[in-house]
Amino acid sequence: MNFYNAIFKSYKYQRYKKLDYFVAHSEGVQEKEFEFLIKKGIDTYFGKKYGFNSIKDYTSYSTTVPIIHYEDLVPFIERMRMGEENILWPGKIKWLAKSSGTTNDKSKFIPITIESLYKCHYKGSTDVLLFYLINNRKSKLFTGKTITLGGSHNVDKYKNGIKSGDLSAIMLENCPFIANLYRTPPKKIALLSDWNQKLSAITKVAINQNITGFAGVPSWNLVLMNHILAYTGKQNLLEIWPNLELFMHGGICFSPYKEQYQKIIPTDNMHYMETYNASEGFFAIQNDLLDSSMMLMPDYGIFYEFITLDDYQRGDYKAVPLSGVKANINYVLVITTNGGLWRYVIGDTVMFTSVNPFKIKITGRTKCFINAFGEELVMDNADKAIFNACKATGAILTDYTAAPIYMTEKSKGQHEWLIEFEKEPESLDVFIDILDSTLKSLNSDYEAKRYNDTTMIKPLVRVLPKGTFYKWFQEKGRLGGQNKVPRLSNDRKIIDELNAFLLN
Repeated sequence: MNFYNAIFKSYKYQRYKKLDYFVAHSEGVQEKEFEFLIKKGIDTYFGKKYGFNSIKDYTSYSTTVPIIHYEDLVPFIERMRMGEENILWPGKIKWLAKSSGTTNDKSKFIPITIESLYKCHYKGSTDVLLFYLINNRKSKLFTGKTITLGGSHNVDKYKNGIKSGDLSAIMLENCPFIANLYRTPPKKIALLSDWNQKLSAITKVAINQNITGFAGVPSWNLVLMNHILAYTGKQNLLEIWPNLELFMHGGICFSPYKEQYQKIIPTDNMHYMETYNASEGFFAIQNDLLDSSMMLMPDYGIFYEFITLDDYQRGDYKAVPLSGVKANINYVLVITTNGGLWRYVIGDTVMFTSVNPFKIKITGRTKCFINAFGEELVMDNADKAIFNACKATGAILTDYTAAPIYMTEKSKGQHEWLIEFEKEPESLDVFIDILDSTLKSLNSDYEAKRYNDTTMIKPLVRVLPKGTFYKWFQEKGRLGGQNKVPRLSNDRKIIDELNAFLLN
């Protein structure tokens, strides 16, 4: 570990000086990233199709290249899967990240280039540690190891040598040797495709190590942690690993799970740090342990654009670069990347909490909302309301999903919430009242539709038996770190499927 400390200390000094400049000059850095990306794309099939050689600035780029959704990319990606070169990025792509995120059966295949792997994903992972050490100079993180919990390693290999799999598996396959000095479990365990086998193997290896950190999606890490406690018979993780100090998390909102983590890691010395990392790129890092907002990272080979959510939902895709954003507005994130994505709608919505420096929070998904009655409910509203209701009633959440109950001739609209608790609320009626009142306070559209029960009546909350979501994922063959329960749906597909599952 002393060797790694020395190497990281050297990196920390050099990188910190650059970060200080980049954060203060994000708009200028973004201009340079834009120029680099356009030059790289000129001789690609995509670049020739859209006349990159005539693009001189952002204005000409935004008028020449349309906003791209995944469905628009499929023909290009299929050609890449067949081994064609220079389609979206120079050269031949060796890896495609298989991504779905929620329980949708359809998978996306995101190109992973050498540039995106090393200059974005690995660079971002290293900067997370850098920001943490800047905030916690007495850290002993590198005296032990960090458990990194990724997705399953079901790699598809094509005749032309192209491979596809979870991003976490791709990163582990190509991980620099030095990074393995501080992470666990070993690759052969981390890349196991069977989730239950992986869970057992990680537990047996990790309980004999000095674990100082965890990294991954909160919900699946919680499953692992509870499995370890059950296996060892201990009451909390500090009885196993007294030096535990950091959880680096992302993928879903952490606040609904925080109480559970504090229960099994009962110490003020435990730190929680959010990251915004997806198959498409590494975007932002929580740089201040006292501020949950994340710093948008300007120098990872990604050029950012933003469309207001209101405009996007109307089909008006007029975007602005970083220099045009304002605080406290819901934006749809659009990215151009060194992975060969051009003006690509990733599907996330973000809000700037600060524009000097540029700091964001994730507010939801473009397809993960409820707007059946004009209430425009987004995930950020839902997560905060759930958190408040749990806190006020002593409940501890496992997971939830919600969808509309449509109006009929005899009934008004309503939201149905299926919630699984680790600890149920003292009063479900009080829980529902606080959930409802918090949503009203956060969302004026929801409040208007709920006024005097004019359009919508109070939410219906159904408490699920413990283990329901886990068993549902298991039945679908979707156990593992990259799968997430869709929190909000604008139709009843997921909820009806869960209701039917409960009847079986």
